[in-house]
Order: sequence, then C-alpha cells, then structure tokens
Amino acid sequence: MSVTNPESEHGQSRLWTFHGGLHLPDEKALSNDQPIEPLRLPPLLVIPLRQHIGAPARPGVRVGDQVRKGQVIGTADGYVSAAVHASSSGTVIAIEERRIPHPSGLPAPCVVIATDGQDAWAPLPAPLTDYPHLDPALLRERVHWAGVVGLGGGAFPTSVKLRSERHIETLIINGAECEPYITCDDRLMRERSVQVLEGARIIRTLLGAERVLIGIEDNKPAAIAALSAALTQSGPDPHIRIIPVPTRYPSGGERQLIRILTGREVPTRGLPAQIGVACQNVATTAAVADAVLLGRPLITRVVTVTGRAVARLGNLAVPIGTPLSHLVAHCGGFRETPRRLLCGGPMMGFALSDLEIPITKAFNCLLALTAAEAPDPGPALACIRCGRCAEVCPVRLLPQQLYWHARAKAFDRAQGYNLFDCIECGCCAQVCPSHIPLVQYYRFAKNAIWAHEEERRKADQARARHQARQARLERLEQERQSKLRKKREILDDTTAATVPGQVADGDLDARRALIEAAKQRAAAKKAAAQSRIEPVDLG
Repeated sequence: MSVTNPESEHGQSRLWTFHGGLHLPDEKALSNDQPIEPLRLPPLLVIPLRQHIGAPARPGVRVGDQVRKGQVIGTADGYVSAAVHASSSGTVIAIEERRIPHPSGLPAPCVVIATDGQDAWAPLPAPLTDYPHLDPALLRERVHWAGVVGLGGGAFPTSVKLRSERHIETLIINGAECEPYITCDDRLMRERSVQVLEGARIIRTLLGAERVLIGIEDNKPAAIAALSAALTQSGPDPHIRIIPVPTRYPSGGERQLIRILTGREVPTRGLPAQIGVACQNVATTAAVADAVLLGRPLITRVVTVTGRAVARLGNLAVPIGTPLSHLVAHCGGFRETPRRLLCGGPMMGFALSDLEIPITKAFNCLLALTAAEAPDPGPALACIRCGRCAEVCPVRLLPQQLYWHARAKAFDRAQGYNLFDCIECGCCAQVCPSHIPLVQYYRFAKNAIWAHEEERRKADQARARHQARQARLERLEQERQSKLRKKREILDDTTAATVPGQVADGDLDARRALIEAAKQRAAAKKAAAQSRIEPVDLG
C-alpha cells in the first residue's frame, strides 16, 4: 500500500504496521525510575579516535600536551568523519591502540588523558541562537565541528545526513527506543525535552522539511507527556507532532518507524531521502541543539546501566572515554558474576570482553545479565525449516536461505537474497527452535564481503599505480628516443651543409662515410697537436 498522508480524514494520527516483529518483555522498569545522574570524573579517559562510521579522526595533540574540556584532540579526516574532543581537562599521557567497544574486539588508536580534576573548559564558539536567519552551511559546519554522530546506534556523522540533494518532506525524530532494558532515551526525553524540540527545529530548518513527526512507543507515557508539555509551552508549532506508536520490537528501526508513521517503504538498498524522509534519534537532536545553541561539542552521553547482575541500576551522564570499570564501581559493582555482559540491549547488543573498554559516542547501555535472565540455550541444532524466522523478519527477508548461504560461504548468493537489508534485529534468532545464532552468521557474511571488497579496492589501487608507473616509464622512453632522433637529424644536417654537393639526398651510406671521415680528421688533428707539445724542464 502506497500512502503519503500520515493523517486520517478526521485529522487524527493514522499509523501503519510493518511485517513481523515481536512483543518482548521490555524490562524498562528496572532503570527508568531514577533521574539522569552525572558520573564523577575517572582518573583516566581513553578517547578513541574512531567512534563513528567513516574515516577515523587524525590526532591533533601530542603526548605531554595539556588539554581542556571541549578541546579538539582529533580532527575529522575526510567528508565522512567526525571530530573528537577532550571530555575533561588534563594531560595527554599516551596515544596508542587500545580495545574499544566493537563486535570485532579489535583495538583502535586512542588518546589517553590523565584528568586533573579541574574539569576546566576550553574556549567555545559563540552560540548561534538566531539560527533560522543564518546560512545553513554555517550551522552544518558547527555540527561538524561538534563531532555529532547518530546516537541511536549507527554513529553516522550527522553533518553528512544534514546535507540532502533531494527534497525532504518529513523529518522523523526517533524516540521509540524499542530494545528491551534500555531507557537512556526515555529519561532524556523526560528531562531534556526542550533541547530535543529545539534540535528538531534546527534540523528541520537545515533540511527544509515541511513537517516533523516525533515517534515514541506508547510504553513511555512520561516521555510523551514531557515532550507534549514542552511543545505547548513553547507556543503553537504546526510543523511538529508527537505521535505515540504501538510497542512492538523493532519499531525503533529506521525503516520500520518510517513505515509506521508515513506508510512508505524505503527501497531495497535505498535511503530514506529517496522517498522524501530523514530520520534522527532524539539524543542526536539534543546534541545538535547543544552544538548550535550552546557551542558545546559532543563529549558526554547518557548510558543505561541495567541488568539484575548490577547492584544499583539507572542512567548516567558519562564523559566519553570513561572506562566501564568506573561505571560499574559507581553503581556498586555486581551482585553476582554476569552470565552475559553486553554493549547495548539483549537483541542487538554484542559481548564485552573486559571492563577496561571505554565509553564511546555510540555506547548507550551496559547490560549485565544473570544466568536466570540469559539461560544457556544449549548447542545449536539442525534447521527444521519451520519458517518461523521468515514470519517475524521485519524486512521480509528469508533468514533460512541467508543462513544456508552464509554458512556455506556462498556470499554472492547471500547478497542475492538482500543480505545487506538485514538490520540484525535478532527476531529470527529469538524464535528459532533450533537455537541457531542466525545473526552471527549474517554478521560473518557481511564482514567477509566487506573485507573482500576492501582487498579488491586495494588491489585495484595497486593495479592502477602499476599501470600509471608503466605508462610513465613508456612516456619517458619515448621522450628519450625522440630527443636522440632529433640530435641525429641535426648532426646529419650539419654534416651535409659543410660538404655541399657531395651527398645526394637520401644517400644514407654516404652520409655515414662523411661522418666517419670527419671523426678521423678530428682525431688526427688532436694527435698532431699533442706531438708538438715540448717537455718543460722543471729543474
């Protein structure tokens, strides 16, 4: 069904549904009853230079440098990149590779800062409060400087998403937060509703969107009420609407929320801009407001600490670069050894190997599950072709076929089944009676394809460099041969001019004989001159 109007004929919000999905125990009551608490500064900050999709930032400081809070310590390297700032004041004691929160578990370059406890700010740029009348390029540059990235999990540089060559009709602000256990966006909408709305207005101005739809799952009544009250207090705004959506996982997926609110489908391998839609997370909009209205970079993120293995649960405002061990200590440690320790929620999160990994911009939840919360499913069994995975897939894929091709490393065939449309929501693995870790196979296939593409790109670059070198050498050889030919022609013309009438045109042998005779005469003259030199008496 192709629908463009998100309202019914009576002016009420009309919602659509998406294929598949699950109703899961949300477990949000564990952590959403406490206000956001600022976390005290750790003695060390480990700030990765790669906290976003795209090229990592280039270090802009050296070991021994004194830095201040908000100072740029890593400059964006390229169009798809983001700046990195110091989260507090102190001294740079190392620039080295350390482990960061990533499914691969691989290390990345980090700037290590020993904090001085003063938390002194660096000079910040002036606020741009009159943003509706400013050049959009200036606003985008401010967001670029602030290092704002998508805080819903994608971590794509926001300044890039704020440039669209297509007309954007609808801006969707994603406040669904559908993943179980996670409540950081819920608390943010309750406590910083004004910033969320101001950020939405700034982004709408930049994109020229006609309307803003803020979608929030209906299991967050306090957040809906807070945003509604803030919208009423700020005065009538016909461009912004707050829309509760049914609680159903994964309604917070970008494509799923677009479908729910507009009835439109993002094309396979396409982008929301192709259907006139842009989507931003509520935390991202608040960060945009901070950058534009306060001149502050993204150096803090709200993190949910939850799971029944943690002694004290809640949401913390954490300086980026804070080691996880500092969070756990602040929350009283563990009640028991966690069965699973995850970055993110139980559906889309990934395992953490240790607690010295730092908080990054994309880190939204530290989840410590007990054995009761995460029982051992046992070994994976053979697929029985029940088809339940296809029934719950929100993207209408065929997970069983993707599994077979990924397992057989038939990556071309997996791509034929739209592997890269998979959002890795985990619905298929959740309902699989054989307990097959389906998402792990899809991630393996994607990473293998990306690695192959990277190798092919490097091989193409090496081939291009080799071909360019060969072409250069051939060109130099041709130039050398051309110069030699010109010299021979000049010498032949000179010889012919000194002995006129003796050489017929085109008589090459006669020309060569004349040249040889000239050489012999020159050698004879040289020998005669040397024989006339008298010895000098040096006594």
